[in-house]
Amino acid sequence: MWAYVVRRVLATIPVMAVVALFVFSLLYIAPGDPAAVIAGDQATPEDVERIRQSLGLDRPYLVRFGAWLWDILRGDLGVSIFTNLPVSTMIAQRIEPTLSLMVVTLVFAVSVAVPMGVVAAWKQGTLIDRAVMGFAVLGFSVPVFVVAYLLAYIFALELDWFPVQGYTSFSEGFGPWLENLVLPAIALGSVYIALIARITRATMLEVLQQDYIRTARAKGVGQRGILFLHALKNAAVPIVTVIGIGIALLIGGAVVTESVFAIPGLGRLTVDAILRRDYPVIQGVVLLFSFVYVLVNLAIDLIYTLFDPRIRY
Repeated sequence: MWAYVVRRVLATIPVMAVVALFVFSLLYIAPGDPAAVIAGDQATPEDVERIRQSLGLDRPYLVRFGAWLWDILRGDLGVSIFTNLPVSTMIAQRIEPTLSLMVVTLVFAVSVAVPMGVVAAWKQGTLIDRAVMGFAVLGFSVPVFVVAYLLAYIFALELDWFPVQGYTSFSEGFGPWLENLVLPAIALGSVYIALIARITRATMLEVLQQDYIRTARAKGVGQRGILFLHALKNAAVPIVTVIGIGIALLIGGAVVTESVFAIPGLGRLTVDAILRRDYPVIQGVVLLFSFVYVLVNLAIDLIYTLFDPRIRY
């Protein structure tokens, strides 16, 4: 068991090294001279050169990467070009709304999608099954921002049930905090629910055809016990896998969702940084998102051992 854990943890090191190299290279992959883009059209050559020196662009690539990586290991993500604030401080100021949105969306999506997939597999070929699959197709087809605008128009503007925009900190109360996150979580979770529901249904259909399920029925086990104790547990590995993979959907969708609902989170910070060509902020946020995604996939690999002990060896 511990050997498996150590192997998985060590496997994340080269992955993070490649991610760090890619994130650092964003500054140089972008078309044009980054210093000239930041300086603007009215800048003098002296202004451009000053920016190049502040970004370290006058040094060799490997030297810059080594210095940047050393700063990252010490917790220094750099300084914003436009606000002159440490990137780590800017991220700390914006992380609560994004973290809150992702947690609420994850809990909501899993709580809705897994039962939907189980019921669809149980009622295969019926109207319920077709309705679930129809929703899954619709969830994949409609962009997140379209769902977000529809929800805001119907439930915020027309019915006035929820706030149109903004975010309320958790410290100001659970009710106001959740009220501001309901519509963004539903919009962001629409694709996620469709993905999990489809995988759950497909995996459950395969498991329900196994011999031990027929044996459980022959022994008189109830339908609920068969579905949730026998079948779902053995179908859990693919479901957990797609939940982990879907974290990337949440990260990407958070950028759009936060812009629509004016949530001052990391997604909104990323959009603003891209528009202003604030490369240190872009690098810091992308590195953080990548690091979180790698950690989530590591956690998923470790969770596998709870459902299938064979994986430990």
